[in-house]
Amino acid sequence: MLNDKTIAFLVAPEGVEQVELTEPWQAVKQAGATPRLISTKAGEIQAFNHLDKADRFPVDETIDEVLADDFEGLVLPGGVANPDLLRTVPSAVRFVKDFFEAGKPVAAICHAPWTLIEADVVRGRKVTSWPSLRTDLRNAGADWEDREVVICTSGPNTLVTSRKPDDLKAFCQAAVDAFSG
Repeated sequence: MLNDKTIAFLVAPEGVEQVELTEPWQAVKQAGATPRLISTKAGEIQAFNHLDKADRFPVDETIDEVLADDFEGLVLPGGVANPDLLRTVPSAVRFVKDFFEAGKPVAAICHAPWTLIEADVVRGRKVTSWPSLRTDLRNAGADWEDREVVICTSGPNTLVTSRKPDDLKAFCQAAVDAFSG
């Protein structure tokens, strides 16, 4: 379904919720795509299970070595610290914004929409997220809904969002569908 497609997974050096990285990664891989781990620093990233350190994962490229044009889609995993750090890195925010401007699908789960807010790409879009981001997203112009997955096609690209790890099955399927075009 996704043969010959490369999907970017953008994460901070630490703080990503491990299951929100690994399950979409596996789904994309099983669908035939090549996932690539992009971060703000080279080496390895430190994933977390909530507040506890989990596994480490090797970074494929840094944000300064890639362009949105190198990929067919983007996944933004959550975790509280991960998107909070990413939204402070101008090149990461620009990378995210470039996917929207190019009309490429983006999938974001849990706290990841913080990075979307910083990129100013949620105005007029239907989204969901971890409940504590509801007000932030509404203040940024988004139409927030409390659903396991929201697929918004009323913008320059397809935007897939989900609330939490319990929504991963629906999130992964919607993301793969969006990436398949």
